[in-house]
Amino acid sequence: MIEQLPSLPAGVLGFRMSGTVTAQDYENVMVPDIEAAFALNNKLHLVIHIDDEFIGFAPGAMWDDVKLGFRHISGWQRTALVTDVGWVRAMSSVFGFAMPTHFRLFSNLELDEAVRWASSM
Repeated sequence: MIEQLPSLPAGVLGFRMSGTVTAQDYENVMVPDIEAAFALNNKLHLVIHIDDEFIGFAPGAMWDDVKLGFRHISGWQRTALVTDVGWVRAMSSVFGFAMPTHFRLFSNLELDEAVRWASSM
């Protein structure tokens, strides 16, 4: 499941992922919000919180994530990933440098700091 994070500063878009994330979650929640944000700004500041209830991605969900990322390859200004899920943190540490954005990894206890960091610049 994906849901929008509430009460973020202007210019910051945020989502919480939990359980199993499906392609429909991307298509129904993330894609419309991100496309609307890009219609207003050419650079996006993003906070993704993957909570402790996160299980993984259903088939097709990762493909939607990749397509969305490449569709706006030069538009990602800052991305804060907030999670304590071990394998997600490990993968982010390995591949975070390759993301076309200023990327930073935060723990769940640092969610407020992640929002502040994403909103700066």
